[in-house]
Amino acid sequence: MNSLSSAKKFRWGLSLIGLLIICLTAPVRLRAQDSAEDNYNKKCAVCHAKDGSGNTAKGKKVHVKDVHANMKDSEAEMIKAVTDGKGDDMDSYKKEFTAEQIKALVAYYRSLGQK
Repeated sequence: MNSLSSAKKFRWGLSLIGLLIICLTAPVRLRAQDSAEDNYNKKCAVCHAKDGSGNTAKGKKVHVKDVHANMKDSEAEMIKAVTDGKGDDMDSYKKEFTAEQIKALVAYYRSLGQK
């Protein structure tokens, strides 16, 4: 009887550990889904505006184009601009974001031009 009790405790403990892992990793997955929009709003919207219009004080100062005008640039060109920066007006984000995050950021920005 004692060994059965120990086996039940062991299985219960494993179940608890599994549940704990799921609970701890779920917020990470949710943040990853929202990260492109969050990153855009934190880093890009100050110049490009939340709607991609470029209609911000800083955007006007550095002559940011509306997202619709920028759609002529390919995805690869935009990824390069975000990765390496663009002149003195746009910082490089290669040290701040992974290649996957930059690609997602560009995809989010391009989606603003399709609205």
